[in-house]
Order: sequence, then structure tokens, then C-alpha cells
Amino acid sequence: MKAYVFPGQGAQFEGMGHDLYDQSNEARELFEQANDILGYGITDVMFEGSAEDLKATRITQPAIFLHSIITAKLAGEGFRPDMVAGHSLGEFSALVAAGALNFADGLRLVQQRALAMQQACDLEPGTMAAILGQEDETVEEVCASIDGVVIPANYNSPGQLVISGTLAGVQAVVDHFTEAGAKAIMLPVGGAFHSPLMQPAQDQLESAIEKTDFSRPSCPVYQNISAQPETDPEQIQRNLIKQLTGPVRWTQTMQRMLADGVTEFIEVGGTGKVLQGLVKKIDRRFPTSKLEVL
Repeated sequence: MKAYVFPGQGAQFEGMGHDLYDQSNEARELFEQANDILGYGITDVMFEGSAEDLKATRITQPAIFLHSIITAKLAGEGFRPDMVAGHSLGEFSALVAAGALNFADGLRLVQQRALAMQQACDLEPGTMAAILGQEDETVEEVCASIDGVVIPANYNSPGQLVISGTLAGVQAVVDHFTEAGAKAIMLPVGGAFHSPLMQPAQDQLESAIEKTDFSRPSCPVYQNISAQPETDPEQIQRNLIKQLTGPVRWTQTMQRMLADGVTEFIEVGGTGKVLQGLVKKIDRRFPTSKLEVL
């Protein structure tokens, strides 16, 4: 069984999608449709922007979404998932690729998500940090002991858990582990993603998600908040609403996919390296690859 997985922020690269645009009329049409929907030329930034330009949340999220979805569409009959999942932003890509959302609605939600997240960051500064080499339970206990907002945000792989919260809260957890001789790294991000500090963004996105039509996907979608396979459109909507303030349970998602019989993981879009690397840290026995279309 094949699982197709879709990356989130951090998988962008300079010139992303330019080769697809140049070599495929279908890709060109989708990119131009995206420019119209977004109201600006995102292709200009994707194809010619600097790495710094591509880091801006309002650019990064739609850019990675577009690269993933167009890659999947160009694969044609070669894209036949038995199950899908996406890391954070990538969950929107997974839902479109599996037919639970159409392309235009998915892109509009991604744009609204990116803008709402940036606004939430501006309202209350926050940050994130990676805690390495520790048991998840240990990190959870330390976070719970700190005054203020700081929670586990991304369960990326065993021994790699990203925390998120206020500047002081995250720093306190980092100091705790550093003083104990463990490795803890502050991340160069602009906000406390997947934490309660994203509540204003979630409130904005909730209305947009509720007004969007969702369909039954062509295969199970393993969602971040539950790490469970979902096919019911209403449940998918509810889980998607919770995603901005809840953790990305990627380790648990991969483990559930493995338990459900997956034999191969294929990363769709972006650099094609981020999620392959996490899968290998979870279980090296299973083959991984990047979806190639040109």
C-alpha cells in the first residue's frame, strides 16, 4: 500500500515550480489560475524570488501547496494513493489531492490560513524550539511545569519534538534541557504555531472552513490532530479547524499508517526530502521516495 505525504513550511526552495510551468500546459494553467485567485503573481516569487522572499508565511504556504498539488496532478495515473497525510500546511494539500477539497477552495483556505497566522503572530509574539534526544513524555512534563504558554507542537519523530509558545515559556523549557545537558535549539520562526497563541487565527479560519464544501476523499486522510484515518467530510472539517492550535502528531500518524499496512511512503512537492527524513527516523525498513513527474 502506498502512502503519499505532503510537506509543510520548510520544504520551499528557490525557483520552485519553474520547471513544471515551462514544460506543462496543465501546470501553466493551474499556476495562472492561482495568480488570479490570490490576487498577485505568486509565480513571480516562486520562480524568481530569493530564499528570504520565500520564507514569508503568506508566500510560503500557498507556494508549497501549489507545488505539491501541481506535482500530484501532473503524475496523472501515476498518482494512486491508498492513504494520504500532510504535515501542518501539507494537510490541505493532502485533502485536495484526495478529492476532499477542490483546487480553488483549497488554495483560498491556505491563503486565509497564512494571513490569519501572520496576524496572530503580530498580536502576540511567540516562537518555537526543537528538543532533541528526549522522550516525548519528558518534554510534555517539563512544558506542563512552566508558567505561561508552552506546549508540544510537532511530534516529528522519536527524539525530535518541537515546542511552541510565548518567548519566555519556550526559553524556559530550552534553558531547562540545556542545563541538563540535552540538545535544545531555538528555531528561526515568526510565531508560536500549533499553540493556543494561534487561537485568533483559528477563529478566523473556522468560519472559512465551515463555509467551504468538503467531499468524501478517494482514500483515508490521516489528520494531524487525531493521527487517525478519516473519510467523513464533517469530521475532516472539525479536525482541520482544531489544527492551528493543536499539535501535529506526525510520529503517531506514521506509526498508524504503518499499522494499517503501508509499504511505501512517497513525498509530494517541495524539496522532497523533509518527510522522507522523518519517516526514516521513525522506521528505516520502509522505502521512501520523491514523486517525480518530469
